[in-house]
Amino acid sequence: MDKLMMYLQYPFVRYALVVGVLIALSSSLLGVTLVLKRFSFIGDGLSHVAFGAMAVASVMNLTNNLLLVLPVTVVCAILLLRTGQNTKIKGDAVIAMISVGALAFGYLFMNVFSTSSNVSGDVCSTLFGSTSILTLSLQEVQICTVLSLAVVILFIVFYNKIFAVSFDETFSKAIGVNTQACNMLIAVVTSVIIVVAMNLVGSLLISALVIFPAISAMRLFHSFKAVTICSAVLSVVCTFAGMLISILAGTPVGSTIVAVDVAAFFICWIVGRK
Repeated sequence: MDKLMMYLQYPFVRYALVVGVLIALSSSLLGVTLVLKRFSFIGDGLSHVAFGAMAVASVMNLTNNLLLVLPVTVVCAILLLRTGQNTKIKGDAVIAMISVGALAFGYLFMNVFSTSSNVSGDVCSTLFGSTSILTLSLQEVQICTVLSLAVVILFIVFYNKIFAVSFDETFSKAIGVNTQACNMLIAVVTSVIIVVAMNLVGSLLISALVIFPAISAMRLFHSFKAVTICSAVLSVVCTFAGMLISILAGTPVGSTIVAVDVAAFFICWIVGRK
């Protein structure tokens, strides 16, 4: 406890905890919808796109890479949604094409054009979020806070429509719900979560942050509202615990959070079976 209180005196540790909790809350809300709509891998695809855009931003020496990463990821999210409805190219194939292509080109750009002397370290930090969450500036914390709160507010405001589209899109369309706009909103909000969460767990582990709390909550509850609330609570608790363990034990932040999420899933699975 003394060691923990000593670390909490540093602003960058407090920044990391605040951003981590907000990202965990916002990502868990959309996770339930993505699992129900069989869109679990869209987070993985968009995270690779964000990595490619971040690589280009680093090569261009942009002071704020969100100016490039966020618009590119949002556009790709819309393209994934549009192209996934095309019968010639299935949704899972499109996600695989875009994610692998963006990951390959991002790594290529970082190797060919990067001015950094530690390319491997930069790639590792971006992919696994090893140190980025502990090096956030006050401006980055403010941006992450605003984006996370915007995601939570949008989810609350459009909760009924998201609920309807998640369970029966055909029926929702028949009764007059603009399902295309709802799907677009889900895709855009998911891309925002992906970009913000890259600072926490890195691009390769984002899917775990989005999916694990949702499937853990589904082991315990069966209603949409109960699963959503339980997913949010589990995500915040696991993220907070993972960050504390990481700070005290000196382990990688992203990997530690995902490990705690995996442990929570197995606990929920055992409790659910009982």
